[in-house]
Amino acid sequence: MKTLHLTPDCDVQKAVNGSDAEVIYLAAGVYNQKIEITRSNVKLIGAGRETKITYGDYAKKIHADGKEYNTFRTHTLCVTGDNVRLENFTVENSNTAPETVGQCVALSVHGDGFVACDMDLISTQDTLFLSPFPDDLVTRYRGFIPRNQLYKEGGNVHLFKNCRISGTVDFIFGCAEAYFSHCEIISLKDARGVGYVAAPAHPLYAKRGFTFTDCAFLSSGAEEGSVYLARPWRDYGKCDFIGCTLGKHVNAAAFDKWNDTERDKTARMGYYGIGKVEAPWATELTEKQANDIIADCARKFKAVNI
Repeated sequence: MKTLHLTPDCDVQKAVNGSDAEVIYLAAGVYNQKIEITRSNVKLIGAGRETKITYGDYAKKIHADGKEYNTFRTHTLCVTGDNVRLENFTVENSNTAPETVGQCVALSVHGDGFVACDMDLISTQDTLFLSPFPDDLVTRYRGFIPRNQLYKEGGNVHLFKNCRISGTVDFIFGCAEAYFSHCEIISLKDARGVGYVAAPAHPLYAKRGFTFTDCAFLSSGAEEGSVYLARPWRDYGKCDFIGCTLGKHVNAAAFDKWNDTERDKTARMGYYGIGKVEAPWATELTEKQANDIIADCARKFKAVNI
């Protein structure tokens, strides 16, 4: 197996995409870089979560093309290759004022077969984007977002295990089939006084959306009752929460319909083993339904040896 060892003074993007190394090790330190991984079948392994890739782009920043960055160009790390695996380091968007500068993505994943283990993903609003895009945005952003990020035939499957993901508003969002197992989902304080964890935008035909099993939803400054587990970014957004523990910062309703929409009639929010939920439009799963989802999740992780 070919390996490559990098230090913080290396150009990570050039090294990763320009080599044929199957495993790339990141030495301890801070990598102040904006990176896109275009290669497939590559693994990046850090020396611990103190190993950090960080950058600070934000939605209202003016790009070299004279336009605002927009949410989808703010990422610190973007993955467009398939079967990319990240382990044991931190990806951060260092911007901390989304209320004034807009969204700030830490990790944007566009490839299929993505795996993250023992990672910290840190930002505020829109921390983690999980492609594909909703269909209407594919049309809207044609010529604005690079083709290898914007277009994806079929769906993507993304796996996260033992990760810590921090944010404030819609900080896990997109259309992928994504599984989160034994992760810590940490809501930070937001000056607007309300937070949302997941913003799913799955099409109606998607059997699975975002699935959270045995995750801990924690507060790091978010006030009691101020955070919702999910709100649908598009009509048929889908999330399931199974066997998770919820801090007092999670609102009793748990789910929000998204502003003045009627997505409470179309969104697919399921839960099991998380306590009472006061949103009548969310579905309490049966034990069999929950076990079927858990089995799906276990098969996905087993297939990649985690």
